[in-house]
Amino acid sequence: MTGPRPLHRLFGLSWSDFFQGSDVTVELEMDLSRRQQLLDVVLIRRGTKPVPRPLPDGFEDFAPHNLITFKSHQESLDGWTLAELIGHSVNYRKQAGPSPQEALSESEVRLYAVCVRHPQNLDNARILQPVREGVYEIVYPAVANIRVIVVHGLPQAEQNAMLHLFSARTESLRYARDHFRIRSTETSTLLLELFQAYREDINMATQLEEFARQTIDKLLSELPPEELCKRLSPQQRVEGLSPEQRLKGMSAEDVLSAMSPEEKRAALAALRRELGQSDTPLEQN
Repeated sequence: MTGPRPLHRLFGLSWSDFFQGSDVTVELEMDLSRRQQLLDVVLIRRGTKPVPRPLPDGFEDFAPHNLITFKSHQESLDGWTLAELIGHSVNYRKQAGPSPQEALSESEVRLYAVCVRHPQNLDNARILQPVREGVYEIVYPAVANIRVIVVHGLPQAEQNAMLHLFSARTESLRYARDHFRIRSTETSTLLLELFQAYREDINMATQLEEFARQTIDKLLSELPPEELCKRLSPQQRVEGLSPEQRLKGMSAEDVLSAMSPEEKRAALAALRRELGQSDTPLEQN
């Protein structure tokens, strides 16, 4: 990939959220070359503590360094993508090694290819070795092993909810909406951005428009009031309120302190008219 794409960025953010509070560092869109070639996600395990929650299917053999390439429902996972991933792994092992002369060992690096749709061309080439439902292994002898995770083949299980966010199937997206748990306030808008990306896709818009609306409503209803207020301007906060609702809970002193001298004079004139008094200043009466 030669540049960031919205779904790829959101895929990386979902991993950042997943590993919130753990000793795993998530690097997004890492540039490994002089001519920009971005690797979607690198998961770096900084310690030995167990990951505090079950990993998605296919990620059980978690290594100190885990390189992930991602293909959305709009893209195909093919041999060229796998060749790029292997090339990235060579560069990464050199750059992340303990010294300029020493690269990381093969056992310290694990390669993953996550794709939404089943890679039929790889299946036809008979290089996919089934591991479990939705999970495959590709073995290049003396070169690399690549774990392939197909989102549309994964079971609907709690540990897979994050990956189902990127499905192109309504039932899987509904499952993800109901079971995905946001752990970081920094990525609290992940679902909103994700479904906005889907709605901008002509092929997905009709199918997901109502689902996206329901999901946004659900997310907003779960946000604390103070979080909602942060996202609204002062004008948006009072939009649609009657004058009585806007002033509720405010004393006369509060109202006057917020007014400019011109507004105070206009308010005084209006009050006098309301009381049937003259607009002539008091000192002239």
